[in-house]
Amino acid sequence: MSKIATREAYGKALVKLGKMNDDVVVLDADLSKSTKTNDFLKAYPNRFFNMGIAEQNLVGAACGFAAAGKVPFASTFAMFATGRAFEVIRNSVCYPKLNVKIAATHAGITVGEDGGSHQSVEDISLMRSIPNMTVVVPADGIEAEKMIFAAAEFDGPMYIRLGRSAVPTIFEEDYNFEIGKGVVLRDGNDATIIACGIMVNEALIAADMLKEENINARVINMSTIKPIDTDLIIKAAKETKAIVTAEEHSVIGGLGSAVSEVVSESNPIIVKKVGMNDCFGESGTPSELLEKYGLTAKNIVEKVKEALN
Repeated sequence: MSKIATREAYGKALVKLGKMNDDVVVLDADLSKSTKTNDFLKAYPNRFFNMGIAEQNLVGAACGFAAAGKVPFASTFAMFATGRAFEVIRNSVCYPKLNVKIAATHAGITVGEDGGSHQSVEDISLMRSIPNMTVVVPADGIEAEKMIFAAAEFDGPMYIRLGRSAVPTIFEEDYNFEIGKGVVLRDGNDATIIACGIMVNEALIAADMLKEENINARVINMSTIKPIDTDLIIKAAKETKAIVTAEEHSVIGGLGSAVSEVVSESNPIIVKKVGMNDCFGESGTPSELLEKYGLTAKNIVEKVKEALN
């Protein structure tokens, strides 16, 4: 199975998008080699703007481009995009509903050795709480590319959460990504696993492990966290006995919380969450950290069994 980081796919998608749409501009906060926006810089130097280590200015300038009719993609690490620039995103992007795309890379604990200070585990929670903001998280490189094209067509603020580490390719090239729609990747009637980002692959592995124990798990890729696919969640709540969510993010305010909100108001059943349990990360390799903090297929299996019992 091939692997590519979603940030790598983002950089390649920007180059393709730049050729298709002259209004696309890209801004970065002095991290273009890491965010992969340097691919766009090489292809379209006159439409790339390095704003320096000044994240609030990065987002503010993107607002100016949007107000002038351009389609700006503003990139830096997720920790700095959603933390340092939060107030500008809230008041200058979302309040006037400007067409700014915040494409933040290095999200979650798979940032690895950079440690807890750089591992954003609260960014989904922050972004989905802001009115007018759409929040998306690709599961692999193919979905990331489709997502970037969809973001350029979409009119309004969007937060795109991207990762540092290479992830297995799940989808075929003809995969159709649609904002606001989840996708059933595996059918089952015992329990439902709803995952996003790197945890989608873990969810598929978990479903295979559960099948060996005669537990049939449905797997849903919920790549849009906001607006979330309420119909698909309610259908799963009605047709299966329990739901387990899986995300490389805090269990507070992210995918698990969003799913719980839908279920509790419509068709209450047990919802268990796999994610960061109200804690910061630390320095280590991605695989070491995923194991230590319980973000693996094995942990999903345990939660499913717990939910069914």
